[in-house]
Amino acid sequence: MSDWLTKIPQSARNYIEGRRLDEVECIVPDMAGVARGKAMPASKFARQESFYLPNSIFLQTITGEWADNPAGAFTEPDMILVPDFSTVSAAPWTADVTLQVIHDVFDQQGRPVPVAPRNVLKHIVGLYAERGWRPIVAPEMEFFLVARNIDPNQPIQPPMGRSGRRAAAKQAYSLSAVDEYGKVIDDIYDFAEAQGFEIDGILQEGGAGQVEINLAHGDPVRLADEIFFFKRLIREAALRHDCFATFMAKPIEGEPGSAMHIHHSVVDAQTGRNIFSDEKGRETPEFLHFIAGMQNHLPAAIALLAPYVNSYRRYVPDFAAPINLEWGRDNRTTGLRVPISGADGRRVENRLAGMDCNPYLGIAASLATGYLGLVQGANPRAECLGDAYMSDDELPTNLGDALDEMVASQPMREVLGAEFVAVYEAVKRNEYKEFLQVISPWEREHLLLNV
Repeated sequence: MSDWLTKIPQSARNYIEGRRLDEVECIVPDMAGVARGKAMPASKFARQESFYLPNSIFLQTITGEWADNPAGAFTEPDMILVPDFSTVSAAPWTADVTLQVIHDVFDQQGRPVPVAPRNVLKHIVGLYAERGWRPIVAPEMEFFLVARNIDPNQPIQPPMGRSGRRAAAKQAYSLSAVDEYGKVIDDIYDFAEAQGFEIDGILQEGGAGQVEINLAHGDPVRLADEIFFFKRLIREAALRHDCFATFMAKPIEGEPGSAMHIHHSVVDAQTGRNIFSDEKGRETPEFLHFIAGMQNHLPAAIALLAPYVNSYRRYVPDFAAPINLEWGRDNRTTGLRVPISGADGRRVENRLAGMDCNPYLGIAASLATGYLGLVQGANPRAECLGDAYMSDDELPTNLGDALDEMVASQPMREVLGAEFVAVYEAVKRNEYKEFLQVISPWEREHLLLNV
């Protein structure tokens, strides 16, 4: 691999130009979207023929425990890691000159490991390709900047702004609010530029210290890679300025949650035409089939879009999070929104995913539901023309119920892969069991002396 630097993106070449490259981080996204892997001197990376990690990394829970392997024996065989040089990017926050590269994972027979989240997304994109389609997505990332919290027993607080006051809520779209933590935003821009990422826009959301970053539309795998990298760079930018960045779905009581809205369109792979619009710019049957697929199959995908017990605290009325499967044009109260656009840009926005989801799995699950709709040819319910917040709740209300829905859905098991669904369920059941053993302050306050 002595010539590997000739294969990397121009942004990475620009970053190391005229400098000695010290280290390379070999990264695999795990089930939670956490970066697993190893760092090594750049000279060793150039000489290394093969890279390995045990397959048990996909059985590790968010708490660091290990789920039981649904396949049986826990022997931890090595997987073969293959660097995807198109993902090479700078790690501009490190003391040394460092590049990071995402690796694909294969078993020892050379087959893609079916439980690896990046492989799951590639599989879904491949299903579209088999039909002559190419999915396009555009994600929106919401997150909170918060004061350092080193005691988990203490509530999360908004960060202190440059004015010396804590960030205020209910300041959506306020430029002054963004300026309060402008130094963090400046570093986010600088890190993103060094890594070759294009930010479509940054704005203040409705929560105290809540920020939204929009990314330009494009290939699902590439954008999942960018979100994976973005979460790290945003955390690093925050740490430079004595605060934390959190992607929890609901970090602060009484504040809105953080979503990862996903815009979807599908183009004909040969012509590049958006299949949601016909030659005269009108909506096509495929457009309605895609929406119907989301309505019919999203309940079985919620465990991937809302993967933690905290995720379901976002699905409450009156906090700007849709808890329905209604669809509507330019209607932000619906779970499925059709934004204003021209015919070429016609798309469907899934507003249900939380920012805490693994971006590979969140995008894969969302695309999977639309794919099933296209293949099955169903039609959606009538468009919602009013306030969909007044509709009946249609989503699972906790992680256990969401996992039950996922496992009970044969179409979702087939499209995501039975082995992946089994491993994902094992990891999440383990996490849910751990959570149920924790006694909360609410229980101590209201039940200790009253029941």
